[in-house]
Amino acid sequence: MNLPPVILASASPRRVELLRQIIYPFKVMPSAAEECEQELFTAWEIAQLNAYRKARAVAKKCPDALVVGADTVVCLGTTLYAKPRDTKDAHRMLLELQGQTHDVVTGVCLLHLRSHRQKLFADSTSVTFRKLNGTKVRDYVAKVHTLDKAGAYAIQDEGESIVERINGSYTNVVGLPVERLRAELAAWV
Repeated sequence: MNLPPVILASASPRRVELLRQIIYPFKVMPSAAEECEQELFTAWEIAQLNAYRKARAVAKKCPDALVVGADTVVCLGTTLYAKPRDTKDAHRMLLELQGQTHDVVTGVCLLHLRSHRQKLFADSTSVTFRKLNGTKVRDYVAKVHTLDKAGAYAIQDEGESIVERINGSYTNVVGLPVERLRAELAAWV
């Protein structure tokens, strides 16, 4: 792909790994943008808004680069699950999600300020959790660092112990919809 220099506006090692499946090299410059978590918006709106805010904060410093911003939100109906505040909050989230099918929405923003180009999109994957009890949740939280993950879980870390099945993009649940992003980057050039 003949792209301008690419910057990933994220410190997530998972997103770095996933973007490497599509393009290389690229720079990593975590965004300092504050994430919006207002209940007034849908998961799709929040994920895209946060992706845009992250990309914009980095693009202001690097207007000649193509900045990739992303944000992942977990929702069960209209209830949104952001990153847990503490382990007690992580336990609560996992117990609320157990035995249910929820959606994982990742918003992505491609932004190149110098050329005034922007592409904003989101992808959604349905995830069904196994039935869990307090012991299984405690075991999971003890094994996996859950505090920096929307919905308090990481499908790639011990996911088989809590996830029964998914419908949609696996990489979207990890934090970056590789299939869709590959297509959008190919269309960018």
